[in-house]
Amino acid sequence: MPHATGSNPWVETPTTRRLLARAVHFRGIARHWRGLMGHPRPVLAHREEPFPSLLAERRWLLRRWYAKATAARRVASPAPHQGAWLCIHRYEGPWDDPDAPYFGGLQMDLTFQRMYGRRLLRREGTADRWSPLEQMWVAERALRAGRGFHPWPVSARRCGLI
Repeated sequence: MPHATGSNPWVETPTTRRLLARAVHFRGIARHWRGLMGHPRPVLAHREEPFPSLLAERRWLLRRWYAKATAARRVASPAPHQGAWLCIHRYEGPWDDPDAPYFGGLQMDLTFQRMYGRRLLRREGTADRWSPLEQMWVAERALRAGRGFHPWPVSARRCGLI
């Protein structure tokens, strides 16, 4: 005979659905920042002991993804070379500059955005819609790919970077 809803610890409830939705949200945040930094996608280690209920499992899941999202965001900020990016930004434009052909505070064109910030471009639109930290991380990806500060020749010279 099937268990009554109140006695079955594995029945989906509005609370377990909300917990799962929040866990998925934090998983997305963790993956976003780790992906932007060029780190591997985060995963959760499997727990050895079984959960006593779906509620306990979802609470565990939420705590783990929240911790991973918080850690990823903490590692992302401040961006490497943040002082350099802020100096370049002073000579470029406002962080939310929507004027084509260059967008955002580091004045990235669409080719640059497609090359180094493809996922952000697809998800959020052009660089003027990205946070300053996201813009700096995309620029950092270009720097690490060997471009250096050369995509910003005038500003980088003024900042003493090239």
